[in-house]
Amino acid sequence: MAALAMLGVSCAKESTDTSKAPVSKPQITIEGGRLTPEGLWAMGRIGSVQSDTETGLIAYTVSYYSVEENRSTTWIRVCNPYASQEEGMQVVDEFVGNDPAWFGASGWLAYTRCGKLYLRRDKEEVNVEGAEDVEGFLLSPMRDKIILVKQVKTVPTTVDKYPDLPLATGHMHEDLMYKHWDEWTETAPQPFVCELITTYYGEGERIKTAKLGKCENILEGTAYESPMKPFGGVEQLAWNPNNEEIAYTCRKKTGIEYALSTNSDIYLYNVRTRTHENITAPNGGYDTNPSYSPNGKWIAWLSMEHDGYESDENRLMVMNRESGEKRFISRLLDDHVDEYAWYNDSTLLFTACIQGTVHLWGADMNGGIAKLTEGQFDVNLGDVSDHYAFLLCHSMREANEIYRLDVEKGMANISGYEQMAQLTHENDNIYNQIERSTVVPRWQKTTDGQHMLTWIIYPPHFDPKKKYPTILYCEGGPQSPVSQFWSFRWNFMMMSAGDYIIVAPNRRGLPGFGKEWNEEISGDYGGQCMKDYFTAIDEFCKEPYVDKDHLGCVGASFGGFSVYWIAGHHNGRFKAFIAHDGIFNMEMQYLETEEKWFANWDMGGAYWDKKNPIAQRTFANSPHKFVDKWDTPILCIHGEKDYRILANQAMAAFDAAKMRGVPAELLIFPDENHWVLKPQNGILWQREFRGWLDRWLK
Repeated sequence: MAALAMLGVSCAKESTDTSKAPVSKPQITIEGGRLTPEGLWAMGRIGSVQSDTETGLIAYTVSYYSVEENRSTTWIRVCNPYASQEEGMQVVDEFVGNDPAWFGASGWLAYTRCGKLYLRRDKEEVNVEGAEDVEGFLLSPMRDKIILVKQVKTVPTTVDKYPDLPLATGHMHEDLMYKHWDEWTETAPQPFVCELITTYYGEGERIKTAKLGKCENILEGTAYESPMKPFGGVEQLAWNPNNEEIAYTCRKKTGIEYALSTNSDIYLYNVRTRTHENITAPNGGYDTNPSYSPNGKWIAWLSMEHDGYESDENRLMVMNRESGEKRFISRLLDDHVDEYAWYNDSTLLFTACIQGTVHLWGADMNGGIAKLTEGQFDVNLGDVSDHYAFLLCHSMREANEIYRLDVEKGMANISGYEQMAQLTHENDNIYNQIERSTVVPRWQKTTDGQHMLTWIIYPPHFDPKKKYPTILYCEGGPQSPVSQFWSFRWNFMMMSAGDYIIVAPNRRGLPGFGKEWNEEISGDYGGQCMKDYFTAIDEFCKEPYVDKDHLGCVGASFGGFSVYWIAGHHNGRFKAFIAHDGIFNMEMQYLETEEKWFANWDMGGAYWDKKNPIAQRTFANSPHKFVDKWDTPILCIHGEKDYRILANQAMAAFDAAKMRGVPAELLIFPDENHWVLKPQNGILWQREFRGWLDRWLK
């Protein structure tokens, strides 16, 4: 391990100290048989899996964190997935890196480390000369070209304007979207198409050198993003099979137009003629993630219909490249498609959340669909190779592990864990030391006569003869499913380990229960979704083992808004609140948030539009207008690098509580965004979270 550090394997992305050895799998002893914050942060986090048809090997990434050193390292492991042992696959190679992709030349693997590009086989590493500051890459089918994603400056900096003030820290902007997610918007990711030149030793397959040849930025002279910030990656780019065409995702807007619109499109770039073609206009919403069929006859992508609605139904579309015919493949689903991949020239595999779990589905070119997996767990589609799909499976009880599914058996309606081979056992060392909670689905009747799925998480060693303090969990998004997700922050095993019962409802405004259910929250934040929350906790409180005198309510983002709103409307139900990154003042949120399309769609418009009844209803339900009814202890948490919901929302809520005489605590992270990503901050978050609940509910 130390030798790798000498080669410079650590970098700013993984560590601030390049002299330190990479973080490897920690050995930890968990006392008491309950999951602890330290145990949670000792777990390996599997991020991706790539399969190689030629060799049969897979490469996957797993990240480990050092709490003491406050940093992480991502490892790439190369394994044979068809020779797994009881304790997992045999690792044939392991090294530090990111973004593995098979190079297609007898087992060579391409990957990045510290912004540089490498090729590797049999523990031999070749640096690709000239590939610097790489944020992502996509190899062409013939491996003689490569797309490199790099940041390009889009606005003049302070130093550009005033060279004599090199230490000035001011940011100067004259248009909107001057900030996004957690950064000041001064650069854009853009795709560079480069020649990739490799030489070999003699007539063999051993690569001697690799370097970049001529490079061309296909968005040269623009400020457009491709992939799109803040979360887009190389899945938003694609090569066609003959190496001559690139499909890319782009929202060709800047400034206020960008801030107001979700209208991205799929463009085709001809590598030879250098021409661009928009194939998704005039569709008004998000079009993302293009992918060609293996024979190149079809191109698929994900599409939302309405401009400004980022949680619109995500549809799987295909287009015939010769005729231009378009088909809506997932029409029968009536819900979101999350991710997809081509299985063969006429079949696509995709994942979707339906009734509280995310599973794998198959679709033919006529829109026929079949569910391929089943069970109380979620899946992510890692990769497809021959007749196998490699899935990342997780649940509220365990983090991602890699499974291999025989797709043909799945299409024959043989599904579930019993037909899936588990390939990794990354965190068995943790699970073997703890007693995990039990997760039970519960269907509840809402105030308007609908049926709502609520997950109930019981603590370890649950005894129905005892009484337990109980927590209502409020989901964020607002349109994010309460599926069988595993979170390293909002972790239900951690919450329930303190002898709490957790109530996690799929309230109105979540995907997985049809388009109508999902859309019912927009413009009505204080409406049926809040009634659903009260239904969830009130109905469950009928159980004799619920301590109705010690109820808590917690949530982040829209869940944080929910906590602030419920604090003014709960009529004494709860004895403790925790709100993370929540909206407290809706009028300020409308102006402060960076993605104006979200505020316009979800709030119904501007608060100054007095003739707009939807907007007026939204702002009349702002939590800050009900502070006069606050009477319950509240913990307000926020990150100062959160530009989606600014930290002054939590500060204002805390100030309001204190001025009302309500017990309150403020936890501010100056270096965190909408999430909590640093190990020691994560431990602090968990300790304060548990401490606040224990203080008021026990």
